[in-house]
Amino acid sequence: MVSPKNITPAPLAATPPLFNWLQTRAAGVLLHPTCLPSEQGCGVLDHHAIQFLDFLQGAGMKYWQICPLGPTGYGDSPYQCFSAFAGNPYLVDLAALIPAGLLTAADLAPLAALATECTDYGALYQLKPRLLQQAHRQYQIKQPALPYGDLPTFCKKNAAWLDAYAYFHALKDHHGGLPWWEWPAETRDYQRALKSPLRQALAEAQAACQFTQYLFFGQWALIRAAGRDRDIEIIGDLPIFVAGDSADAWSHPELFELDPKTFLPLAVAGVPPDYFAADGQFWGNPLYRWAAHQADGYRWWLARLRAAFACCDIIRIDHFRGFEAYWRIPLPAQNARIGAWVAGPGLDLFRAFQRELPTARIIAEDLGALSPAVVQLRQATGLPGMLVLQFAWGSDAQNTYLPHNAEPNAVIYSGTHDNDTTRGWYESASEVERDHVRRYLRIAGTDISWDFIRTCYASVARLAIIPLTDIFALGTGARFNTPARATGNWQWRYRAAALEKLNINTAPYLRELAKLFLR
Repeated sequence: MVSPKNITPAPLAATPPLFNWLQTRAAGVLLHPTCLPSEQGCGVLDHHAIQFLDFLQGAGMKYWQICPLGPTGYGDSPYQCFSAFAGNPYLVDLAALIPAGLLTAADLAPLAALATECTDYGALYQLKPRLLQQAHRQYQIKQPALPYGDLPTFCKKNAAWLDAYAYFHALKDHHGGLPWWEWPAETRDYQRALKSPLRQALAEAQAACQFTQYLFFGQWALIRAAGRDRDIEIIGDLPIFVAGDSADAWSHPELFELDPKTFLPLAVAGVPPDYFAADGQFWGNPLYRWAAHQADGYRWWLARLRAAFACCDIIRIDHFRGFEAYWRIPLPAQNARIGAWVAGPGLDLFRAFQRELPTARIIAEDLGALSPAVVQLRQATGLPGMLVLQFAWGSDAQNTYLPHNAEPNAVIYSGTHDNDTTRGWYESASEVERDHVRRYLRIAGTDISWDFIRTCYASVARLAIIPLTDIFALGTGARFNTPARATGNWQWRYRAAALEKLNINTAPYLRELAKLFLR
């Protein structure tokens, strides 16, 4: 068994820094595609995404930041996906398949009946996979020309991850949705599963999964092209860890801290008690055997990064501090209070990134309690870090999130997907924090969302990203995610009429801010 500490740390000296890409000032909006308006129960890659791009262009924005695009499982979190490479089937626009005769408007009626402002993932789970399978059957019969390229070519190009994911998906359905480590030994072991008769028996289910991925990536490519036409780039998001119940862990168990017999994790990821949670955050993700990754030149990580950049222009890597040291929670455990910091791959991994993708544009999510070693690692990489304005208040002038302590090579946010909305935060903040905000910004606090937006625009940080919920000036009811809460997250959506009002009343002001502050 490989010890989790058995890696060779790289020295931090890197002069000049490995990357140095953030040189111009700009602004953008944080919005996950599931939040788009929809008549299909969940935001999809349709005309509403194009209308959102139109809003960004009219507001003088340059970037659309999203959360991870992978297929979600229990809890609906885009940070716990069944694959680090695949796309989320819920985002596929089924209405686009009607002209080709693969579905009818009547087929989509049950989706249209779902709530318009809150995504019901349970209902989607029951409805959408069946419709995608139906569309695949019709595709096999009719073989229509779709605007997404050639299906066999797509499957061949992506076979390195798609074959394993399609088989994993088919087996998971075959085994009633059980996590893969609870499957029979014949399929629990990936190498044995490749020789199982089930591989041929489930060929139709695998083909349907491949077809769904073909639709997702084809439709996403059209959205990206529309963004390029409007000079809007996409900032994607790469979770540091993968889900335990994922095709990645199933097909590459040697890369993770798993028991070689049971395939159960020996320890899992999380963070100790912090701003978000008194018990810490027990993520439950399997940890990497970094020595195994280092031994093959980080081949899996490089493939993952290339796939991410095939979908997005810039990549935010979540939980950057885990590359310097990660919080290892030995099992069994009920929370993240008990654990230890274990050395990560450090600069060695980012040197591999730089050799493979020298012009890569990466953002380091370096939030939380940071040791000097984490700060040194980020500086050696040259990656811009993150500042969250909501974290700036209630202490003293040395708080690193205060605007006067910002540095140009940074991305400033009023809040992130893990924060309350700015209005919700202010309404629940302590009087000490609210007083600090009012005195520092010289404001009354009656329009706090826009006070924070203007402050972000004025910051020396070269990139400013604003959640759409703050542009709408919404309260806690529009919060997207509450860390450490297992259910009830990721559900908020806006109505199309609300964006129309922004186009009329708000886009001109944002465009003026962009001119005032050279964004």
